[in-house]
Amino acid sequence: MLRNFPFVSTVVDMTSPEYRRITDLGTLKAISHPLRMRLYRALFVARTATASQLADQVDEAVSLVSYHLRKLAEHGLIEEAEAQSSDGRERWWRLSSHGFSIRDEDIKDAPELNAAAAAFGRTVGEQRALMHRRFIDERGTWSDAWRSASFASEWLPRLTAAELDALGTELEAVVRRHEEAARAAEDAGDTDGRENVAIHLNGFPHRP
Repeated sequence: MLRNFPFVSTVVDMTSPEYRRITDLGTLKAISHPLRMRLYRALFVARTATASQLADQVDEAVSLVSYHLRKLAEHGLIEEAEAQSSDGRERWWRLSSHGFSIRDEDIKDAPELNAAAAAFGRTVGEQRALMHRRFIDERGTWSDAWRSASFASEWLPRLTAAELDALGTELEAVVRRHEEAARAAEDAGDTDGRENVAIHLNGFPHRP
């Protein structure tokens, strides 16, 4: 969905046409809201959903969720989807793209955009950490197979900026290949044993 941040620095170079390229302050602020980021992530997983379904997932009032969904739609991050039920009162939503990108070249000379990108990065970083802590706390509730398959690794190589960029591109390509194969299999009816999986990859320079 997002090449790490954005889900290194919090800004990425994503050139795929499947990704929405965010270049304006309003859209960046819109997606930086913690609840909106959770709703965006939930819609990515569900593909299509109503406000009431998403409200159950994020444990918030339907009216509040509906408000934030409309804000995401105003900035073109999500859009209305074909109804999945006969209840005409329900409004269905989906993402308007497979993900989005925030590119350094679009924000580096704009202090307000830089500040908004930093806020966005902190929001996503905090949510990712919370997701991982939840797995650690609930690890015992997962099967032996899932506990064995899960991983959390850290490497500390010495690279150039170009080498780090190449590494990020390669890692993203691997994840995308597996994601696309899994979605195709699921669309074909192969749903046995599948769970939602979070993969968080970060690569950034640091000074000990």
